Amino acid sequence: MSRAGQATHTPVVAVLGTGIMGAGMARSLLRAGLTVRVWNRTPKKAEALAKDGASVHAGPDEAVRGADVVLTSLHDGPSVAATLAAASPGVHAGQPWLQTSTVGPDATLELAAQAGELGVAYYDSPVLGTRDPAEQGKLTVFVSGPPTARESLAPVLDAIGQRTVWVSHDPGGASRLKLVANTWVINLVGAVAECLSLAEALQVDPRLFLDALSGGPLDTPYLHAKSAALLTGDLTPSFALSSALKDTRLILSAAEQAGVRLDLTEASAERFARAQAAGHGDEDMIATYFAGRTEK
Repeated sequence: MSRAGQATHTPVVAVLGTGIMGAGMARSLLRAGLTVRVWNRTPKKAEALAKDGASVHAGPDEAVRGADVVLTSLHDGPSVAATLAAASPGVHAGQPWLQTSTVGPDATLELAAQAGELGVAYYDSPVLGTRDPAEQGKLTVFVSGPPTARESLAPVLDAIGQRTVWVSHDPGGASRLKLVANTWVINLVGAVAECLSLAEALQVDPRLFLDALSGGPLDTPYLHAKSAALLTGDLTPSFALSSALKDTRLILSAAEQAGVRLDLTEASAERFARAQAAGHGDEDMIATYFAGRTEK
């Protein structure tokens, strides 16, 4: 009960898309005490969240009906647009929509226009982080959108992230920042993969390389986390290689429109594409390592 004797309202959040990131965010919302409704195109992925306390819905329109906040976590712009269209019978005017997928600036503006036609309050809200931060509520959330719903969105943002960066009032700014951040991550994972590939080729113990950098100015936890995935052979996706390839292509498209050439990112895209063609698309993005093997 509140001090005024009134029952405190528990926010209801509809999570559309319960893959790696969506499921992690749904669990973080539940852990924070929020009421969570879930929907996924593949029902089995949504049903796995029932044991955590989420209610599972057959359609996105059913999931969003009466929800205080809608959160989407889907693969790309077209899948988000299709899901919003399917959810449209259940949305209500002014309903805040946190669009957390990385879709790029162009698709973000298209989605904002679609939301406007439905009277939904669109928040361009891509998240920085992978499986573990999503599960732990430690994502960084970039947000562009009207300030009117900040207070009502705070419990949701606080539950899924350790930090919220409000970028602008208009959609697009958050998505542009996300592409810049993803450029750093994508090229960093490529550097890890190439170093370990070269170590193998030169018969250098990769653990010796990791020890040489450990604790120094060139060290990073990401180096050790991604190296451990390769060295143990556990390529369970924290962020899938296919998704990394999609994001890399979004970066290159935005860079081309802006008149910027990104040589490292172009090389990363080529490596991801080769690794995916070799059957590693559903593995963690460090599987770009396998693109370094040449035919003999």
